[in-house]
Amino acid sequence: MKKLTGIIILLFSLSAYAQQDPLFSQYMFNKLVLNPAYAGSREILTIDMLDRYQWVGIDGAPRTFTVGAHMATRNRKVGLGFYAYRDAVGPTVNQGFMATYAYRLLLSEGSLSFGLQAGFKYFDFDWTQMNVEDPDYVFNPQDIQRFTPDANFGIYYQTNRFFAGLSSKQLFQNEYGQARVGEEVTYTKLLRHFYGMAGFAVPIAEKIVLRPSVLAKFVKNAPLQVDINASLLFDNIFWIGVSYRTEEAIVFMTEFRISEKFRVGYSYDVYLNALQPHNSGSHEIRLGIDLDLYKERMLTPRFFF
Repeated sequence: MKKLTGIIILLFSLSAYAQQDPLFSQYMFNKLVLNPAYAGSREILTIDMLDRYQWVGIDGAPRTFTVGAHMATRNRKVGLGFYAYRDAVGPTVNQGFMATYAYRLLLSEGSLSFGLQAGFKYFDFDWTQMNVEDPDYVFNPQDIQRFTPDANFGIYYQTNRFFAGLSSKQLFQNEYGQARVGEEVTYTKLLRHFYGMAGFAVPIAEKIVLRPSVLAKFVKNAPLQVDINASLLFDNIFWIGVSYRTEEAIVFMTEFRISEKFRVGYSYDVYLNALQPHNSGSHEIRLGIDLDLYKERMLTPRFFF
């Protein structure tokens, strides 16, 4: 029981003092879950689905699925969207739904957007996944379920060859609740997360574009995490890149535009820290769907999605 109690306390400690948001390697294609001001930036209706399987080979490793959509209204001044997610780590399950509104200032060379997301998060602890080697009839854990509202805010600027954004998530910093196992009581609380991102595109040949980008994430009581990416885009169809994450991981990724409407992406994380001998890396696969509802073809090439 002491070992089981320690595991439960550790899980809640990680939730309270580490980064609570799911990790995404393909952040440059999944910006809506990081910054609500991104909504409508692609003008057309964009639907994204992403499945991440982290630390393959470790029991109870994180598994995350997200689905979202966003688009600009016909006057292009408003972006609307949503995203839903399910993030499971061992017996803990986080789920949520966020609706998105962004107001876009259309500038001569790009747009500046201000976005807000509002919705709910639901936390559950699945005790059926806890295997007790020595059954203890005194062990009678309380159900840990919590439904809480939340909100995110962001600013996003983009041109044809540059983007930059700042955002803050979990603005309310609501408490999820408490867990009591024996004499041990621990509390969970959503901490405010801050994100900064930027990237630019540099044509280096007739049909080849270099696209460096960076993502910085900060939350109280956790070290600053930075993802630095460099990628090449070939003929606006095939994309390949590599990232370095300051948690000592290297990410290899690619995307291929199957047709005008469909894009498929994949990334593989290789860890260089103490986790390396215990897992087979992390996989992330993504499907993007683009629908031009207004039948208004964009006249300029888009190097960032």
